[in-house]
Amino acid sequence: MMNIIDIHPHIISDDETRYPPAPLFGKRSEWSQERPNTVEALIEAMDEAGVAKAAVVHSSTTYGFDNSYVVDGCNQYKDRLAAVGSVDMLADDVQAVIVSWAARGLAGLRIFTGGSTKDFDPSELDNPKSFRAWEMLAELKLPMCIQTGPVGLPQVRMLAEKFPGVNIILDHLGRPDVLDGPPYANAASLFALADLPNIYLKLTPRIFGDVKKDKASAETFFPRVVEAFGAERLAWGSNFPTSPGTLKEILANAEEGLACLSEKDRGWIFSKTAQKLYPDLS
Repeated sequence: MMNIIDIHPHIISDDETRYPPAPLFGKRSEWSQERPNTVEALIEAMDEAGVAKAAVVHSSTTYGFDNSYVVDGCNQYKDRLAAVGSVDMLADDVQAVIVSWAARGLAGLRIFTGGSTKDFDPSELDNPKSFRAWEMLAELKLPMCIQTGPVGLPQVRMLAEKFPGVNIILDHLGRPDVLDGPPYANAASLFALADLPNIYLKLTPRIFGDVKKDKASAETFFPRVVEAFGAERLAWGSNFPTSPGTLKEILANAEEGLACLSEKDRGWIFSKTAQKLYPDLS
């Protein structure tokens, strides 16, 4: 029986006095208000879905750079959860901040360059002032998730080459356009990153929905991704509760989409890659 690991759920506290919202860019995400999900609710959803462990991603569109809830929540369930947070990469004291959060239990970081509340702006990625943060990630052996679209992939390549000791995980696969179908020429900028061994891809509901549209299909897209990157650089993330549906439904949709792959490849995507990126989940 495979130990399924989710590397992209979110949690929101129901105690706004202790954990006051202060969203990045000043606009709070709608999902965090409509479908808030405490750490206790996440554990219940995981139990129902059959998800063994999770790397919980801090909600920047709820809490900005205050990782207190994701750290405190995951520390309550250290045997099952690891915390992934966000920091101001351009802050003068960013290295000390990363060390401090890591001491409290943070197992990785994430850069949110845009998404549900703001258009993508990759300028932060290649700002030399942010490189001190990357140096600290390399020293602490912490991975970095990057939330960007195709517009930011040149900067992602630069960072992967400049900091080969940092594993970089592309949220939502970097949001490729796959609607043209095989050979997926519109996603060429994504596949062009395959030669970089420290680039990892996160498979989330977004891509499982997109491969059902127009000329795309799960049976043609996912084997193409595995061929390019290898299953050992792919990992599943639920995006629960941001994406609609129960965690059990989201997992079932992912399992259906990846049914075209071998059992060995699915073992990496649903479990072993996550343990490689976040050893605390082993």
